[in-house]
Amino acid sequence: MSAANTVCIYCGAHSGNSEAIVTQARELAALLANRGFDLVYGGGNSGLMGIVANEFLQADRKVVGIRPQKLIRDEFAHPGITELIVVQDMHERKLKMIDAADIHIALPGGAGTLDELIEVFTQTKIGFVRKTCAILNTDHYYDELLAFFDKMVRFAFLRPEDRNLLVVENSPADLVSRLG
Repeated sequence: MSAANTVCIYCGAHSGNSEAIVTQARELAALLANRGFDLVYGGGNSGLMGIVANEFLQADRKVVGIRPQKLIRDEFAHPGITELIVVQDMHERKLKMIDAADIHIALPGGAGTLDELIEVFTQTKIGFVRKTCAILNTDHYYDELLAFFDKMVRFAFLRPEDRNLLVVENSPADLVSRLG
């Protein structure tokens, strides 16, 4: 799997309660798969993770899940994906996910999704990696986080040019068009 044609999507193991979020997760995955991208993700079968993986699989794209052993015991891994990579912990998972793709997109999710997004954004900002970091801000899910990043800029803890490394769009089509 080449990192250049692979997208890593961070998202929830639950679907949440917004139909727009589910619809746009499905739409984004279909757009990316139809453009020839393969997927790296958390390996789950439920929630947005399952929805995204299924869209890539339906388009006959490669789907690699990276999952800590504990989560395999606690939650179901997707049985139909191309490859499941089992790791020891979340730290190892994040490193493998960052290495496996050049484009990293956060959909709505919980603390794990936020942790994964912040990790790749920080690694990119510092210059340890050169990755595209993006957020699909469906239903304004990430508005408060984006406002907090803007506050970091106002207080001079984040440079404006680093803040601008984060690609943010409210629709799947607009996001995909910005990814090149």
